Amino acid sequence: MKAWLQQHLAALVRAARRIAGSPLNTLLSILVIGIAMTLPAAGYLCLDNLKALGANSSNAQQMSLFLHTGAGEKMRSDIEKRLETLLPGQWRFVSRDAALRQMEANEGMAEIIASLPKNPLPDAFILEPNDADPDHLETLRATLSAWSGVAHVQLDSAWIKRFDAFLRLGRLAAHLLAVIFAVGLIAVTFNTIRLQVLGQAEEIEVARLIGATDAFIRRPFCYSGVLQGALGGLMAALLLLVGVLALSPPVSRLAALYGSAFVLRGPSFLHSLALIASGAALGWLGAQLSVRLIRDQ
Repeated sequence: MKAWLQQHLAALVRAARRIAGSPLNTLLSILVIGIAMTLPAAGYLCLDNLKALGANSSNAQQMSLFLHTGAGEKMRSDIEKRLETLLPGQWRFVSRDAALRQMEANEGMAEIIASLPKNPLPDAFILEPNDADPDHLETLRATLSAWSGVAHVQLDSAWIKRFDAFLRLGRLAAHLLAVIFAVGLIAVTFNTIRLQVLGQAEEIEVARLIGATDAFIRRPFCYSGVLQGALGGLMAALLLLVGVLALSPPVSRLAALYGSAFVLRGPSFLHSLALIASGAALGWLGAQLSVRLIRDQ
């Protein structure tokens, strides 16, 4: 086991030296890989921010449960208990008097409300379910509508379904883009390692003559692909971070104009690690395909 680890460590060191020996070519390869990974990663990041924006704007996930105007204190208490069991901590009660005061605070509504003979508004519960899936919300609305004392359950299901369909389409486009650029990344790594193999053909031949196995010869080239892919993933994470830092101030100012506290979210540490790991895996795959050129003779 110790000898195996030493062999792989030696191969990793040789690969690092080869990469460091041609800094310009290495930098260009890493830049190409980084840009190729940045585009689909930016698509996923954009979708995550859109999902967060949709959840925080226009009360997209809110449901309004209106009681009958004649519902008494006992009926309201029963509904509160059932909501506490069904949606603990995800609802709040708005009395008819509080709703009327909120309407009076709106410009131009005070005179209209003053002319009414009595308060026409019902008591209501505002629900904010954690699960924003359209099918789940529709099922929840149907369940609540069947409760005794409930007059109406309001849910803008059409808007939620359109937004969910848009996110699904965006995710599909991001998946397709990721596959296309993954193939391109493998091709770039394949070509880079192939050129290295061809450029060191004489060295490989000498190594064979003194007894080196094909696995020993291939190993540094595979590690070269892994290192270049990992560095490309790191480059992609840095490009995403720079882009988010550049866009965050104008996005925050625009959100403030619409009365929103939305903040553009950048890639997390785990997302950055996933980019680096994905780049390393794709680089290894491209190198593996390329070193197939080294065959036993």
